[in-house]
Amino acid sequence: MEEIVIIRCPRCGVKNRVPLSRIQAGPRCGKCKAPLSAETSEPVVFTDMNFEDLIKTSLPVLVDCWAPWCGPCRVIGPIIEELAKEFSGKALIGKLNVDENPITAQRFQIQNIPTLLFFKNGRIEDSIIGLVPGQEIRQRLAALM
Repeated sequence: MEEIVIIRCPRCGVKNRVPLSRIQAGPRCGKCKAPLSAETSEPVVFTDMNFEDLIKTSLPVLVDCWAPWCGPCRVIGPIIEELAKEFSGKALIGKLNVDENPITAQRFQIQNIPTLLFFKNGRIEDSIIGLVPGQEIRQRLAALM
């Protein structure tokens, strides 16, 4: 299964599912046919079902393990969205709701949130537990490139 990123169309606002391999080819909106810019990409939604397939990319992967009731998770959320735009096409960045996906949360022994998991070639390389500045996340992600 090929990795998918969600890109919101700047013209009509529709969310488009774009295979990661097509980002560089200049995809177009499925509804209005406007060019889709990688700058509008959003974090990928990780689930228990797609997690393994998504981390097996050659790109570095950042997974934000979070829950909607978690205050620090809501603070780090906009940072993750900003990084998804900044690293679009260079890294795969997404979010895993630990309440809805307990199998993956248990597999990686997520006991505190937010927890950020960094993968390279399908293997975990680094992690951050708790709220940290965006610059630290950016540096750790860049180190995997």
